[in-house]
Amino acid sequence: MKSRRLASLALVAAVLVGTSGCALISPQATLIPYAPADGVSAHTGDVAVRNALIVSDDGIDGNFLAAFVNEGTAPVTVRISYGEGADKTEITLRVPVNPPISLGMDGENDPLPFPDMDTIPGATMPVYFQAGDAEGALVEVPILTGQTSYLEPFVP
Repeated sequence: MKSRRLASLALVAAVLVGTSGCALISPQATLIPYAPADGVSAHTGDVAVRNALIVSDDGIDGNFLAAFVNEGTAPVTVRISYGEGADKTEITLRVPVNPPISLGMDGENDPLPFPDMDTIPGATMPVYFQAGDAEGALVEVPILTGQTSYLEPFVP
């Protein structure tokens, strides 16, 4: 009788450990960093690039939207480049310490035109950001269409 009770307890313990043991070794999802927006983020030197995305309906010409936050103590020039070889395009943007620059979304600054992208909407395009002499960041920026009402005004 004691062996049956002991076997029952062992079975219950095995079931409990088997059904709840996964939580012991699984990563906690709330601790995984992610960009809670349509775009992606990057960091180069003292500049944080937030919610970077491109709006294009044809995949040829697009408008680049993003926020640039200078976390340093002096203004900095950020180089933004895309494309390769002879088709490489480079744009510079002066980012003051305060306030952050929001391209397209704040009503003050227009989005940056990205001509000759040659990347279809729905895909991502590698874009390189470099603040001053700091190490740059290569980020896969999503290309979205203007089918969403809040992005419709940004279609080139």
